[in-house]
Amino acid sequence: MPDRQVHLVERLLQAIFVVLGLGIGYQVSPYVLRYIDYPLTPVAKMSLVGAVTVIGGFIMYILSPSIIRAILKVVSSVESDLQKLPAVDIGIGLLGLILGLVVANLLAVSLTPIPIVGEYFPLILNIIFGYLGVGLALRKKEEIMVILGAIPRLKDRLSLKSSKKESFTGEAPCPKILDTSVIIDGRILDIYKTGFIEGPLLIPRFVLNELQYVADSTDPMKRSRGRRGLDILTKLQKEGKDKVKIYEEDVEGKNVDEKLIALAKKLNAEILTTDYNLNKVANIEGVKVLNINELANALKPLVLPGEELVVQIIREGKEVDQGVGYLDDGTMVVVEEGKAHIGRVVELQVTSVLQTAAGRMIFGRIKRIAK
Repeated sequence: MPDRQVHLVERLLQAIFVVLGLGIGYQVSPYVLRYIDYPLTPVAKMSLVGAVTVIGGFIMYILSPSIIRAILKVVSSVESDLQKLPAVDIGIGLLGLILGLVVANLLAVSLTPIPIVGEYFPLILNIIFGYLGVGLALRKKEEIMVILGAIPRLKDRLSLKSSKKESFTGEAPCPKILDTSVIIDGRILDIYKTGFIEGPLLIPRFVLNELQYVADSTDPMKRSRGRRGLDILTKLQKEGKDKVKIYEEDVEGKNVDEKLIALAKKLNAEILTTDYNLNKVANIEGVKVLNINELANALKPLVLPGEELVVQIIREGKEVDQGVGYLDDGTMVVVEEGKAHIGRVVELQVTSVLQTAAGRMIFGRIKRIAK
């Protein structure tokens, strides 16, 4: 508040306190007259009443600066705290205060007739229920907003959408559709735990049916992969709770990939996958795809030509005299003239790096045999 406004408020409050002091002095004057034993003339009584009234106003004039400073300090502190609160919280708090005061005064009507203490009940009840009303309203803010949101006019003004659940543009994140490959792969669970994936995760019923079919396969490897996928899906549902949902509605399509693309178009959703072919087809159809393999490749340490690596050659390559090894992160390393050193650990110099959607391949030349 500007200094000029503060000064004006102080003067106004001081005038109010002086008037209040005059009123108190006037109310006290009859009690003063009772303690005077000798008789007074009407003029003397009026003079005494006037003197007590003026004394009351003068005392309040002397005390008012200290009282006003204390009041302004409290008001400033409350104003500072209120500025930090969202407007919705202030509105809900005021609503709770009003309801609390209404309840307090309804109770006070029946308690006021009680002798001696009855007249104090309204003040006590207003303080207690006013405080409870504000506190309870703020604790139940979301439920109250839901109730108020059911009223058309308030529904347009009030919104329960949290800024944490919205994107920077104010739009809610679009849903992500999981395909069978990304569920079986399993890395989606760890990625989801990090919080990088926003929006609901949808598992279409036809994807779940395919996953169950794989889990019931007579092929031990397929059966193991299918059961792993079901376990991952169970853990994902526990982690995401109501954000991970089974989508029951079916869509037209000759196979699962076509249905995934059709569903993504229908829901304006993105597809999460590790399937290279699905990735290509979806891009052609104009559907955004989040490929876990591409994410993993992007997070791999960058290797540049000329750098040196240590790798164990474990098998021969496709070309003549080539050997193949793997880094700890699974990156394939093709070693020139490495076929003769299968089983050995070699130090090589990187000659080139090939980046594809399926992964990263490093090509190198042996510099020396490590062991």
